[in-house]
Amino acid sequence: MTQTHFFEPPYPVVRLSPKAEARAIRHGFPWVYAGELVMDRRTSNLLPGALAVLEDSERRPMGVVTVNPQSKIVARVLDQDPGATIGEDWIAARLARALAHREAIYDAPFYRLVHAEADGLPGVVIDRMGDLAVVQPNAAWAEAMIGPLVAALARVTGVSRVVKNGSGRARGLEGLPEEIVMALGELPEGPVAVPMNGATYLADVMGGQKTGLFYDQRPNHAFGARLARGGRMLDVFSHVGGFGLAALAGGAEHVTFVDASGAALALARGGAEAMGMADRVAARQGDAFDAMEALAAEGARFDVVVCDPPAFAPSKAALDAGLRAYERVARLAAPLVREGGYLGLCSCSHAADLAKFRAACARGIGRAGRRGQIVWTGFAGPDHPTLPHLSESGYLKTLFFRL
Repeated sequence: MTQTHFFEPPYPVVRLSPKAEARAIRHGFPWVYAGELVMDRRTSNLLPGALAVLEDSERRPMGVVTVNPQSKIVARVLDQDPGATIGEDWIAARLARALAHREAIYDAPFYRLVHAEADGLPGVVIDRMGDLAVVQPNAAWAEAMIGPLVAALARVTGVSRVVKNGSGRARGLEGLPEEIVMALGELPEGPVAVPMNGATYLADVMGGQKTGLFYDQRPNHAFGARLARGGRMLDVFSHVGGFGLAALAGGAEHVTFVDASGAALALARGGAEAMGMADRVAARQGDAFDAMEALAAEGARFDVVVCDPPAFAPSKAALDAGLRAYERVARLAAPLVREGGYLGLCSCSHAADLAKFRAACARGIGRAGRRGQIVWTGFAGPDHPTLPHLSESGYLKTLFFRL
């Protein structure tokens, strides 16, 4: 089967089982789970990423979906019009809609352009950094249609370089291999400079985490920077300097970065150097828990401490262990905050909702012998829209406590 025929209508038909919740899908829920689709021989033999028309159990068309028989999310809704043709023009229209939203918010082309299902492109993440974009095709259909996707991206945005970052847990769940390559244009020479909140960040788009930079914390970085004006910040799990570089740009006197990755710390230092503030930073490489214990033993105190760890609860199965880890972070971080100072705690685990995360943080602070008031509850920036039907799209929580 050639790829051209693979995506040309008429599409095969797949059907919901009688127990599936058809009404939820009609109202905007974008996923069909394994067990909710009739898996006859023809459906089971569809190639991962194949396009199909979804019908309910009474054979009424519901829209065009992409099917992956190997995934727990067996089908993803692409378009609620059963007559839609999915190709470069269709992708371009979705991208143009996403671009219009970002251009209404930001003055410069540095943002998350596509936030997967919330922007109508299931499993697709695109971060834009000027004339370069990083695409994460985390669903089988996007991997199979990477050519039309990149072509539409260049046409709509005018970017001249596109990195395909085919790595991460989500691709494994789809049965996709890992691969990071240039999909368009020439390889960038070194890290890409990204301005945000008055700071300069350096993104390793070919070897860093995810797309090389995290835009989602932008409003929370800005709030933390206000708290740190004229003071000292400890940025734990700093990656390339998210909170700390924003704090320096906002007038912080000094920032200490802590991260397990030497490469990430080098990028954080590089950002400070690009801002002419290299003399106002220090870095500790190693396990964040060990580093916080060591700082406490040294009697170190900071005006603002921020902890932005990786997802400790990436799934429901990991929730209990993840909440214990968040509690431990809070317990070790709280003693490092001066009296009247601020503690910022973050979670990017969609399995841990705000109430559970907040309770874990409060327990940790209490176990450290401290008390605090919540002064800020933050979420991802507006370039990371939330699909109301899909809790997974609203994964980020950031709390600032005054201790």
